[in-house]
Order: sequence, then structure tokens, then C-alpha cells
Amino acid sequence: MGDPLIRRVSVRVSVDRVEEARAVMLELFPEGFEEVDVEGELELAAYTNPAGEERLWQVFGSGATRDVATGWADAWKRFHRPTRIGRLWVGPPWEDPPADVISVVIDPGRAFGTGSHPTTRLSLGLLLGLAPSSLVDLGCGSGVLAIAAARLGFDPVIAIDMEEDAVAATRANAAVNDVSVDVRHGDVLRDVLPATDVAVANITVGDAQAVAARVESGTLITSGYLASEQLDLFGWEQSNRREANGWAADLFTRVG
Repeated sequence: MGDPLIRRVSVRVSVDRVEEARAVMLELFPEGFEEVDVEGELELAAYTNPAGEERLWQVFGSGATRDVATGWADAWKRFHRPTRIGRLWVGPPWEDPPADVISVVIDPGRAFGTGSHPTTRLSLGLLLGLAPSSLVDLGCGSGVLAIAAARLGFDPVIAIDMEEDAVAATRANAAVNDVSVDVRHGDVLRDVLPATDVAVANITVGDAQAVAARVESGTLITSGYLASEQLDLFGWEQSNRREANGWAADLFTRVG
């Protein structure tokens, strides 16, 4: 059986469309995407399957595609690199963590990322500043934030996602890291959310605003949006904001 068909799909955008295009790419490919400066424009590219390619064309209309089926696994490994945030190290299973870190091993598969995207790194940085308590990860993806929280001593840790692939990936990654995470299939915008001390939501700005009105937590970390976007959440006070590479993450404390 040969390698599965993986394609590098890309679009080019002008400078004045960069922020909008980045936000769209994050929604389409939360596992991460490449950015390459090309002739005064920015090329945004993702490694994906035909379904991912179709999603890209539906949004952007046109672009470029290149098959990378032969040896795609090596290209995929080069794309997903480990990252260090304070005492946390997050990386794929083919990389060895340093001896002086708390390691979080995440297998990206072909659907979810290893934590290298700025929004994940920013969220982890804010998480490191909190005392361990109970936590829920809303829209958990591959489970990076939930598993990192469990490795840092948070308990209990709950992870929720509406995608079955995300639920399966988070369960598998939690097992690899030998941590206890209660992984649930659910819609964070509609289902009843568990009561925890801390909630984290690395999702879109609109969804972050919606879940802020639904969670019962006293502390909320939000990310998944551009630095130019500001959240004004009723009943919450912004305690901290971190930015990197045009992206942002916020720490909110409940008031009133």
C-alpha cells in the first residue's frame, strides 16, 4: 500500500489582505500552515488531502497545488517542529525533548497540529502563569492545551471537540503522555459546559465571544485570532494579553 495522497496547496495574497487570509487559513488548517514571501505577496500553503484542498478553493477561489505523495511523511516531519514555552516542550514523537523540560508529545497525524502555531504557544504561556486547578479545553483539536495542563498538575482536565477525529486524537495523545484527560464529543457552542476553575478556548474570535457567555469558570484563556482583534467580554476583565507574529491570546478574570 503506497503513501496516502497529500498535496501542498497554496494561495497568494496581497499585503493588505494578509491578516484576513491568515484568519481564514487558521480556521481551515488549525494544524498550521506555511508563510512564504513571494514577489511582494505572501504565499500561504498547507499540506492536506483532497478534502482540504477543496475547502481552500471554496474560500479563495483559486491557487496552486502540488502532489507530495512520494516521501510525504518526511516532508510532514520537517513541517512539524518542536517548540519550547518556558518549562514546557511540545513536539512530535520523532523528536527528543531536552532533559530539563516538562514534555508534551503530540502526534499531528494528518489533521491536527503539534502546538507550534503562535496561538497555541501564546495560550500555553498564559497557562503557565496559573496555579493548577480544574480545567476544560473547549475545541481541543489534538489536545495540546489539555494535555499540557494535565502535565502541569491541573486536575481534573476535560477536553471537548465536535470533530470525532479530534476526540480520537486527543485520547491517543493523552495515552502517549500518560495523563488523565476526560475527552468528550460535544458542541461547545450548544451543549452544557462543565463547571471548572479555568477554561481555555483556542478558537475563532466569534466562537470565543460565544463561549465566554456560556462557561462557569472564573478564569478564561482565549486565542485563535489576530492581534488586531479585541474581545470585549461582558462580565470579564482582561488581565493579560500576549501577541506574536500577528496573533493574540488573552487572559480574562470573571468580575461581578
